[in-house]
Amino acid sequence: MLLVIQIVKKMKSETQDIALLKEAKNYLDNLSSQKLQVAIDFLADLQQKEEEEATEELLSIPNFEQELQEAEAEAKAGEVVSWKDIRRNV
Repeated sequence: MLLVIQIVKKMKSETQDIALLKEAKNYLDNLSSQKLQVAIDFLADLQQKEEEEATEELLSIPNFEQELQEAEAEAKAGEVVSWKDIRRNV
């Protein structure tokens, strides 16, 4: 059930999403414990597939991995700019 709550919190609060979440909750509320576990496992699988798709999308960007490593090295070295400073300049 914790996974369902986490998924719910991540979703946007648009009207259509709220309606879908209410519909899903109605179904979940009426499931036996055994079937609820099956639903949770299914939702976890869906979430994992979505994360994998997002990773594949990022990795398809030319030079993404190299640029990410460079950015991580800069952050580790303290070569960063405060978001407050960036916000002031916008």
